[in-house]
Amino acid sequence: MLSEPRSGRLAAWGNALLVGLVSPDDAVLSIVGDDVLHRVEGLPGESAPVGLTLALGRLRSLGVTGLRVALPAPGHPLGLSGPPEFNARALDAEEAVICYGAALGLVPEVYEAGPDGDVHVEVVWHCLAVREAPPADVPSLGEAERELAEALRDATEVLTRLDVAGSGPVAQAAIDAYRARAERGQEVLAPGYPPRAVRVLELAQRVRLLVSLAYENGHGGAVSSAEMAARGQALRPVERTARRAQVAAYNSVVEEQERGVR
Repeated sequence: MLSEPRSGRLAAWGNALLVGLVSPDDAVLSIVGDDVLHRVEGLPGESAPVGLTLALGRLRSLGVTGLRVALPAPGHPLGLSGPPEFNARALDAEEAVICYGAALGLVPEVYEAGPDGDVHVEVVWHCLAVREAPPADVPSLGEAERELAEALRDATEVLTRLDVAGSGPVAQAAIDAYRARAERGQEVLAPGYPPRAVRVLELAQRVRLLVSLAYENGHGGAVSSAEMAARGQALRPVERTARRAQVAAYNSVVEEQERGVR
């Protein structure tokens, strides 16, 4: 129901590794998460796929000092800068990582194998050339926080009126799982991120959870076509705003580099 994008884990822990705040082993362990294996294919200087530890070291040697996230959707190339070939691949995956300091980007391809209940996941990150340009439609942390608060308020009003904001056992189980995850103290971002980034990402994740619940809970009280259309109109902009806020949070370390904070 609520999952962290793989590009977010790679960027966050890769950034922490690049500035020396975590060890390579800890970074790779956090990036891989519940997956079995991650490899990087197409890395300059390598003729075959390599592991994450080698790949992150090679990126550093190529001049990479930070990693950005892109979470594009149809009609919204959020975080991308081109060229079209890379954008198309990132849009198909719905995520990508853009290197800062070298014109390279990484797009994940996920492979699953095994029976239900015992699925093994491997990820291949395809390293491709990107255009060195400002990423599309990424707000500052302050802008993202304000926009998210406004969108949440507006959407909650509409969804409450339509009785689709999240009800029933499935919705409650998802909310309980989210709360349990938070109470376990699981890190939302890797070391080195500003507190505001953590706050923005937590709020964005909660908002995306509510949007997901509203979509998955069927029609709720929205029994007329007009009410169903109103629900869609309420959810689309808030989901877009939440994605923008997620990208702003993950990219905040690189934004600080650009402003000379670090």
